[in-house]
Amino acid sequence: MGRAGCCCRGAERLASPSLVRRFRPLLLLVIALCCGAHVGQCQVATPQCRIQKCTTDFVSLTFHLTPAVDGFHTDFCKALRAYAACTQRTAKSCRGNLVFHSAVLGISDLMSQRNCSRDGPTSSTHPEVPHEPCSYHSRTQHAHAHAHAHAHAHAHAQGHAREHSRPVYLFCGLFGDPHLRTFKDSFQTCKVEGAWPLIDNDYLSVQVTNVPVVTGSSATATNKITIIFKPYEGCTEQRVYQAVTDDLPAAFDDGTVSSGDPIHVSAGAEGATGKVRALWISERSPGRHVELHAGYIGVTVIVRQLGRYLTLAVRIPEELSQAYDATQDLQLCLNGCPGGERIDRAGHLPLPPPAPPALGLQLQRRPGFSSPHGATQLFSVEGAKERCREQLDVQDIYFHSCVFDLLTTGDANFTAAAYSAQKDMESLHPHRERWRIYPRGAASSSLHSDCPPIRRLALLLLCALGGASK
Repeated sequence: MGRAGCCCRGAERLASPSLVRRFRPLLLLVIALCCGAHVGQCQVATPQCRIQKCTTDFVSLTFHLTPAVDGFHTDFCKALRAYAACTQRTAKSCRGNLVFHSAVLGISDLMSQRNCSRDGPTSSTHPEVPHEPCSYHSRTQHAHAHAHAHAHAHAHAQGHAREHSRPVYLFCGLFGDPHLRTFKDSFQTCKVEGAWPLIDNDYLSVQVTNVPVVTGSSATATNKITIIFKPYEGCTEQRVYQAVTDDLPAAFDDGTVSSGDPIHVSAGAEGATGKVRALWISERSPGRHVELHAGYIGVTVIVRQLGRYLTLAVRIPEELSQAYDATQDLQLCLNGCPGGERIDRAGHLPLPPPAPPALGLQLQRRPGFSSPHGATQLFSVEGAKERCREQLDVQDIYFHSCVFDLLTTGDANFTAAAYSAQKDMESLHPHRERWRIYPRGAASSSLHSDCPPIRRLALLLLCALGGASK
């Protein structure tokens, strides 16, 4: 007879205490990936099981907390105890629910890690949110709390309270030849020579200028970026930021480095501590890396210079990205490049053949330019892949873009551009499960598998944990 209570064959092999300790973090991660990234495809919660509500409240209570802030430990433990109490209240109706058991294990682990006592005060489910009109985060939190209270007041009339989620953020990036990652996570390689708008709405305008890189090729790269933060009543006047090759300023066009009244941000948020202006610039590496933070509209922009060309990464709330009229419909971040400007083929990026050694690719350089990696060179396909592997260990679209750029231009600086673009994406993109994009046919089916295989692994590990505890 098998072990009583174990629901999966093979779980007994995982049930030793040492393996349980090893697999518990993996179990929690697997379940989080499965049922966080694929809600609707996995078992989550029945109408009676309120575990999703418990988890949402915990995230809401801890979203603003950072370890550098005084009182972090106390507030985090209060939130954990509130989370635990919520799971206890719904335990009966959540019996057998995978997400519920994952949450219970996670709470226990976090309490041990943070030395939180089981007994003590708990956080209020609906804490007071300070209202700062020039902080997008504060405005949306205040509106969320207000709407939540309003929904509860009418719950009996409506039959249930409507769920109000956090604001949705979008990401857009441009680098290299140039390669564009749109708000919809569509990856494109385009020509787009000259000036083109990436973003153009009622709050923000971002325009890039691309110039030819190689004589006789359609390859272009960005040598100028213009960003306009439009006026926002009571928070900031209009500010313009412009970067060109070899001139990446740490100030707006008028010489200022910030604008608007001070707003509060948590320590570590957006690279700041305490009070900052509604709009401000942070120079991370002189002449090489600048970040612009518009707290009043929840926008962050990263601008870099790698070699002779510029890269750009933007995070913006979805609701603000949609604030435009019919005259502003040409936005590359929103709609991608026009078909006639595309180099890739529906997501597939064909590698160009290396140039014949007798002809070579004549790179257009300005006087005095020298590459940090030495003179430009002709790369074979394997040589380009080897150079890109030095910084990009996962062969996703950033790796393939790197290879494409080396074969097209021979300029090794594009390796650093692809690497930095990937890191900026990971810093700003709000959905970790969407970070990786693979060229068509480059990834195995397991990379794109949906929840069922992950769910089976999670169930196996869950059974092992249950069996080892007996």
